[in-house]
Amino acid sequence: MGYELSVRTSFAAAHQLKGYEGACENIHGHNWKVEVCIKADKLDSIGIALDFKLMKKKTEEVISALDHTNLNQVPPFDAINPSSENIARWLYQKLVDALKSWDVKVSKVAVWETDTYCATYMEG
Repeated sequence: MGYELSVRTSFAAAHQLKGYEGACENIHGHNWKVEVCIKADKLDSIGIALDFKLMKKKTEEVISALDHTNLNQVPPFDAINPSSENIARWLYQKLVDALKSWDVKVSKVAVWETDTYCATYMEG
């Protein structure tokens, strides 16, 4: 039993998928959407698991490294393809670190590159 909270935000960035056979091998841009979900077992003294504003702030701090960039030039995506799947995993790992001071667990991160294409990363 517990609680799951989520916030959504977005960023704009270009990328290209190396080794992909098709148009996505060419550099192109997206208005990426990101949804971050956290789990909490308990609430604080005023009935909050984690302030939504804090969740969104921490998420936006992490994605600021990606916003308005060519993702292929931003580590680690200069070495691995900046696919939605790899971006979701990277964001998940960064947010685990960014939220470690609170009694919550990042449960999943979803990244949309279009309104209909989404990749979600979760562990355990």
